[in-house]
Amino acid sequence: MRNQLLSLCVLGAMTAAPVYAEEDKYLWLEDVEGAKPMEWVKQQNAISAKEIKAYEGFDSLVSNSLAILNDKERIPYASRIGDYLYNFWKDENHVRGIYRRTTMEEYKKASPKWETVLDIDKLGKDEGVNWVYKGFNCRNPENDRCFVSLSRGGADATETREFDLDSLTFVEQQSQPFFLPEAKSNLSWIDKDNVFVGTDFGDNSMTDSGYPKIVKQWQRGTPLSSAKTVFTGEQSSVAVSGYVLFDGDNSLEIVTESLTFYTADHYVYRDGKLIQLPLPKDAELKGYFNGQLYVELKSDLEQNGKQYKQGSIIYTPIEQLIAQKPTFTTLVEPSATASISQVSFTKSAIFVTWLDNVKGKLVRYTQAKDGQWKSMHAPFDPNGTISVFDIERDSDEFFVNFTSFLEPSSLYSFNAVTMKAEKVKGMKQQFAADKFETKQYFATSKDGTKVPYFVVMAKDLKLDGSNPTLLYGYGGFEVSLRPYYSATIGKNWLEQGGVYVLANIRGGGEYGPAWHQAALKQNRHKAYEDFEAIAEDLIAKKITSSEHLGIQGGSNGGLLMGAAFTRRPELYNAVVCQVPLLDMRRYSKLLAGASWMGEYGDPDIPAQWQYIKTFSPYHNLKANTEYPKVFFTTSTRDDRVHPAHARKMVAKMEGMGIDVLYYENMEGGHAGAADNNQVAELSSMVYAYLMQQLK
Repeated sequence: MRNQLLSLCVLGAMTAAPVYAEEDKYLWLEDVEGAKPMEWVKQQNAISAKEIKAYEGFDSLVSNSLAILNDKERIPYASRIGDYLYNFWKDENHVRGIYRRTTMEEYKKASPKWETVLDIDKLGKDEGVNWVYKGFNCRNPENDRCFVSLSRGGADATETREFDLDSLTFVEQQSQPFFLPEAKSNLSWIDKDNVFVGTDFGDNSMTDSGYPKIVKQWQRGTPLSSAKTVFTGEQSSVAVSGYVLFDGDNSLEIVTESLTFYTADHYVYRDGKLIQLPLPKDAELKGYFNGQLYVELKSDLEQNGKQYKQGSIIYTPIEQLIAQKPTFTTLVEPSATASISQVSFTKSAIFVTWLDNVKGKLVRYTQAKDGQWKSMHAPFDPNGTISVFDIERDSDEFFVNFTSFLEPSSLYSFNAVTMKAEKVKGMKQQFAADKFETKQYFATSKDGTKVPYFVVMAKDLKLDGSNPTLLYGYGGFEVSLRPYYSATIGKNWLEQGGVYVLANIRGGGEYGPAWHQAALKQNRHKAYEDFEAIAEDLIAKKITSSEHLGIQGGSNGGLLMGAAFTRRPELYNAVVCQVPLLDMRRYSKLLAGASWMGEYGDPDIPAQWQYIKTFSPYHNLKANTEYPKVFFTTSTRDDRVHPAHARKMVAKMEGMGIDVLYYENMEGGHAGAADNNQVAELSSMVYAYLMQQLK
């Protein structure tokens, strides 16, 4: 559910400003597409683009980026639906992308033959709408009908249409297709003619966070207005959704009310009745396998005299759970250095992807007839990042991707029974990786916690403090930052003489739930102290110096950037602050902000505002202070994090006489860009700015 919430957002009218808003003279910039704010945006864009694009090597950066993004030899990652493998692909001829398919036999060839399923560029041209593809959701296990989600300009709000995979066409009107107009919607198959639906049904149907509050069962051929209400959540909850879990021929209809971003009540919907499951509110459902429901514990649990450790995967027979008499058993539990990154279920086994000091390993678990579990490690290098995908309950074949900072991705077809991996695709080297090396270090934070980080640098790097260094961080929502290969970073930063650093600060999930929870709400400063400790460690090691140190982050990482340069402006000389949260007094009133109060706290509660204001960058700007020249980026079509966060911060800084750069892409949603051309342009502006500031 959390992943669904991270990908959804609000689109609608602004809520009324609270009483304290009168103190904010830049409130007018919250009018997203108002004439006055948009004129301000265009002026800012022109000034910043002119300055940044004056960098002598800018055109080369763009050329490098486009060559990488449009490279026809990159891996066409695919997911199996029925007898085909499906892939979404963008290049210079398909700017908005095509959804296409091929067979496994063809896929294994160097140049497979693809069949176009849906051409987004053509669809947009035919309909006169700048459509951005947001995904296919197909009916399991028949795989004959799918829901296609389409967004105007990249926003999270989507229009949902029904698509026929046999005819490769949208379902025609005479066949009574399911259709939802643009909204923040959840649409999930029950069977061919029935779905769970959550959307904007009208007045009082959305939560304070802007997500569906009501889930209904909707039958084909009937108007949405006649759909049967299954559950109505609280106004203060984050969202309500209905969906189906599959275990072979068995299915389990689930309704979830997300009370906060990290807590939820789960119900089984059976015979027209809802049965609440007796689970910890912060437990996360992971899967339905051989009659057992598997959950991940986010805190310690005591049940029937037994102790279950935070971060463990436990399970119980589903019928016992429904009967309110669960008997839990532990599948796996974390260690001091190892946490569970991913749990996946095949036809015959369970696979757990582990992070051990932020390095990956994949382990298979099979259960003997006596109930005992046997484990076996998959044959992959533990010094990189392992990702499992296209793993389904009806098959023992799936894909595994392996990568690291200096090794391009390799894609393997993996068999869960034989544990054999066959390399199917491999990316070529796209920069001079042999000239660089990766090292993992541990910085000591203010409270003594050891915080890991990775450094990618030239093998012959001189430790004289003069190296342009980019430190990237996020530190929130239990998101783990893992080593990954980026040809763009390689060509446009490392080969330009830069050093790249990835921070694994608290607030993330690198060491499991406890690592995340250590920086929640009133302890948010722990994440910022970790980040500062890494910056200071880089300087102490003479990898760089404050004069040559730049930092970058987006979304929650944008809040990290704002906190970083307002807390310690002398520590950095460049800051790339992307699609950020910055006004933490108003954040819960803007778009999806209310859904994140479980992470940051509620600014309308005075006691919580007392600590929130300490990390609200918008409120911590100080006059007569020398700040680094920050580069803010956002998108007009970002309907997840309101663009006013960045707009207002820039306006306030300029009003205080602080030099700043700002660029707002008119499309792109929370990703910041809608197609490869926009991605190349924006990322090149980032690297050009960094070179201007740090060399």
